[in-house]
Amino acid sequence: MIVYEATKETFLQDVRARVIDEKIYSEYQKLIGRTTKSEINSWKHSLRDMSEVLNVDAIPADAKVAVEFKVPNTEKRVDFLIGGLGEDGREHVVIVELKQWQAAQETPKDGIVVTRFSGRAVETVHPSYQAWTYASLIQEFNETVQEESIGLVPCAFLHNYRPRENDPLLSPHYQAHIEKSPLFLERDIDKLADFIAKHVRYPDPGDLLYRIENGKIRPSKKLADTISSMLRGNEEFRMIDEQKNVYEELKLLADEAHKRHSKDAEGKDVVIIEGGPGTGKSVIAINLLAKLIQSRMNARYVTRNSAPREVYSALLKGERTKREIDNLFNGSGSYVDSDANEFETLIVDEAHRLNEKSGLFANRGENQMKEIIRAARLSIFFIDEAQTVTLKDKGSSREIETWAEHYDANVYKLSLTSQFRCNGSDGFLPWVDDVLGIRETANKTFDTDTFDFRVYDDPNALREEIFRKNTGKTKARLLAGYCWEWEKEKRDDPEHYDIVIPEHNFKMSWNLERDGQGWLIQRDSINEAGCIHTSQGLEVDYVGVIIGDDLRYENKKVITDVSKRARTDQSVKGWKKGMREDPDTMSERVDRIIRNTYRTLMTRGLKGCYIYCTDNKLQEYIKSRIQK
Repeated sequence: MIVYEATKETFLQDVRARVIDEKIYSEYQKLIGRTTKSEINSWKHSLRDMSEVLNVDAIPADAKVAVEFKVPNTEKRVDFLIGGLGEDGREHVVIVELKQWQAAQETPKDGIVVTRFSGRAVETVHPSYQAWTYASLIQEFNETVQEESIGLVPCAFLHNYRPRENDPLLSPHYQAHIEKSPLFLERDIDKLADFIAKHVRYPDPGDLLYRIENGKIRPSKKLADTISSMLRGNEEFRMIDEQKNVYEELKLLADEAHKRHSKDAEGKDVVIIEGGPGTGKSVIAINLLAKLIQSRMNARYVTRNSAPREVYSALLKGERTKREIDNLFNGSGSYVDSDANEFETLIVDEAHRLNEKSGLFANRGENQMKEIIRAARLSIFFIDEAQTVTLKDKGSSREIETWAEHYDANVYKLSLTSQFRCNGSDGFLPWVDDVLGIRETANKTFDTDTFDFRVYDDPNALREEIFRKNTGKTKARLLAGYCWEWEKEKRDDPEHYDIVIPEHNFKMSWNLERDGQGWLIQRDSINEAGCIHTSQGLEVDYVGVIIGDDLRYENKKVITDVSKRARTDQSVKGWKKGMREDPDTMSERVDRIIRNTYRTLMTRGLKGCYIYCTDNKLQEYIKSRIQK
């Protein structure tokens, strides 16, 4: 999708007549339906400076110009493109990322800088890195660019940025990105004009930008081969027994979706796969994604929780830093603006975590399940409703079926029952459900011979055992209920202790913010405790769980207390208001969330789970339920 397209000559005329922003705004409203005053002003100022760059004879008057080109299968848009023939006679498109920045700060992170947005300092990607990744994504997913060998040339233009001595934006730390995507600043108008003229020396007779805009979205053969080689031999993604059966069933449905997509034929399929922790939902999802990409189908892996996206992406790409691999892993709010049937297959893991609204302020879209089904020929939802852990979680089999019916889609329901986590113990999960009061089961006691489950009286002893287990290829991590504050200004300070249990002289930090949602796979993350948000959907060999005061044992019952949750925990945000408006409903919802949270934490371990409870009565109660 291109919002504005013209020749260079017409573009210059529109800028001189001061109608460029009006034309873009009008088309933007038609195609996308919304924008802001700040964005309109941004177009006006940035495009005025671009007109100065292009106003040279070396760049042909009938070269093609485009504004706001949508990057394939993303919400991202390229600010400015200009296409034509280069000095070598080959078709080129110069991609220009426009910024109105005036200052920036360096960070130790690769390709990340700090600048100011709306009056506050925020981390964001370096403009050169941004332009290069946009070019890479178009290259890897646009079939016209691939098959016609169109050259994509990225650069960034910060027309308000006057560099100072040893400017952080030009730091050697970012030099590798600047080499791939040159950076032009306020006084570099002539340099940028020369750069564009080198690649767009003559007009293109073949309607270059139109062909790219209408190119079929398809993973490149290079990307398909890369994914294939990465998955091969990776034991973490090996399927067994019923996992393989479900995988093969999904593969057949994906093939049918591909045929319909190729013919632009009607018809949608929706698959709902129910399975508890450790039944292999994510293993199937990743294998299916890899297979479809290898077959050069337009597919994506989707989760609401970014932790599994970051971890699986990192496992696939190994030491590589390919943005195109990251692009295969999307958040559940990525489909608000997607066209109908834009994708062949969307694979939704942790579907119980789907929300209604999307966006930072939960003000975009209508319903994530609806948007995903609309956007794909085949939508696959892996779901475990007993892992609903926040008030915003709306994913359910019933809701998915409702939207499938809305789009007249065929619905298939599959299930996964075999337990491959918790040492394959079929008794542990129902026992946990019974102990936590989630549902009554026949498993009143648990035999620890079948799975290494222990209750510790001292959190220090629990931590020492987790440290001891975390050796060689064996991974062990400590998790905790969200009953301790996570102070924003201290979130990257390993010397600041969030989780403090004074009676045992126990102190530990929450997972560091710089590790992001990929905390679990960081080498030194053993020194911090994770929470539900950085562990759900993932697994380790041994898990240690600190159960806080939000779960206690009183009057011979396991009870929950949402008031003991930390103020910084967003998963129960709004519970006080809900208690005033509808106390019965809200009490039931937060009770389920707390119990589900500890169920999820206690089932992250493949080989063992060790716990400590801040409530002594709960600790003794759980001990009484163990058969030694």
